[in-house]
Amino acid sequence: MALAAVLALSASFVAGAPVSAQDAAEVTDYRGSDRQARLEAGARKEGQILLYTTGTQIEPLIDRFKQKYPFIRIEQVRADPQQIAARAMQEYATGLHIVDGYELTSFSLAPLRAAKALAPIHAPEAAAFAEGATGPERNWIVVRESYAGIGYNPARLATADAPKTFADLLAPQWRGKLAINDSATSIAFVAAMSIAEGDDFVRKFKQQRTRVYNITARALANFVISGEVVLSPTIYNSHVIASKAAGASIEWIAPGPVVVNDSAVAVAARAPHPHAMMLLTDFFLSREGQEMYLKLGYNSPRNDMQSPEDKSLRKIYLSSLPDFEAAYERWTRLYEATFLK
Repeated sequence: MALAAVLALSASFVAGAPVSAQDAAEVTDYRGSDRQARLEAGARKEGQILLYTTGTQIEPLIDRFKQKYPFIRIEQVRADPQQIAARAMQEYATGLHIVDGYELTSFSLAPLRAAKALAPIHAPEAAAFAEGATGPERNWIVVRESYAGIGYNPARLATADAPKTFADLLAPQWRGKLAINDSATSIAFVAAMSIAEGDDFVRKFKQQRTRVYNITARALANFVISGEVVLSPTIYNSHVIASKAAGASIEWIAPGPVVVNDSAVAVAARAPHPHAMMLLTDFFLSREGQEMYLKLGYNSPRNDMQSPEDKSLRKIYLSSLPDFEAAYERWTRLYEATFLK
């Protein structure tokens, strides 16, 4: 959304005295026994939420939330995660505090965390979530996730012959037959190998002459299904599940620890409507909200809602690592040197 359009929203979404970071934190981090009553009472006065997100995938959850709280109006600004984060950083730096919260990738939320632009969150439902799903400073909680691994077409490559580990991918028979997409997904693939096997192991992939496609992860999965790509280690399990449900021939293997591709809920440090935004946060984290995410084809980070297969995965929440920003720059350079040069 252009800056003019964002500024136009300020007239309808900024009301009353500005909210300080301390005021917002008193709401988002409140732990009293009357928490629910206080949130609802405050939300009735606020009556609205401005949410920054990436697409229309959460519309079913928004619709259900409106049924539960018909006195809250929700406006959404949608764009690419990096665009949203850049816009939010610009607004915060210039003192334009109109956004209440985010449903956004934790990668994109990390710069906002570093800028102290996110409020600490206390939500009772968070206790049911995986430890890494909560940001290092309780600035976000992952609400939906998926995992990238090896995708292959069993009609074209027998399961017994498919690689099962990172080391298997370095076998000579896969030279020139591997494919990845040029995106953060592949950087995450490098990060997983770096953490599990070391940087020198990643550099060995240069000999595999891996093809790099400038397409989406979904499109690359389609290439695996069609047979244009023999196998790819950057295929999302969510795409495989959806494709198999539609009758496509594709399978998925976790070659080792998998990086979590996520979206998380966060509250702006100076949210104009923190009570209403915390009610939405609670709904995203609730069993009802998580069941809706599952129906949309995502995995849940709730420990009590994961399948045995999910629980067996070794998951890495990169953005929750203490040295994430510096490490991500190193993984990016390693990816470029290994796969692009």
